[in-house]
Amino acid sequence: MHRSSLSRIVFIGAMICAGLGPIAAHAQQPSAAAVALARDVIAMKGAAGMTEPLVRGVIETVKNSFVPTNPNLTRELNDVATALHKELDGKSSEVLDQMARAYAARFTEQELKDLLVFYKTPLGQKFTREEPNAIEDGLNRARQWAEAFGDTVMARMRSEMQKKGHQL
Repeated sequence: MHRSSLSRIVFIGAMICAGLGPIAAHAQQPSAAAVALARDVIAMKGAAGMTEPLVRGVIETVKNSFVPTNPNLTRELNDVATALHKELDGKSSEVLDQMARAYAARFTEQELKDLLVFYKTPLGQKFTREEPNAIEDGLNRARQWAEAFGDTVMARMRSEMQKKGHQL
């Protein structure tokens, strides 16, 4: 698998986790009830709709990693990928289980119950709808800031090096 493709998959997974909300620093061993509650919380946040593309993306990325070196096998690779999509479709449930365990390890059962109550409120539903857009907007703003800051640092670096007699 190409490193950039794998990085994209990992990034998508990280964004899913980041989009699910704040997580406390100290983990604890979760009970089965806490895991079930956590699964309900992440389901309320719409995580199920985000995990399926992750599973599909892994299959397509692996398939596409074989195509450049085996272009004559493209049709067969597509056939295998289609079969794997059908066979492994339920794997997104495993992703949800892992995410639920992460939440259940960091929140008490009562906190998870409180989160469920919150996500059922109009504000909680709005938060669920708007959080992905806010995250995307925030990341775009951070990128724009970093680019502008980079330009500032570059100009300053050039200026300081010019004072030392060096042209960059």
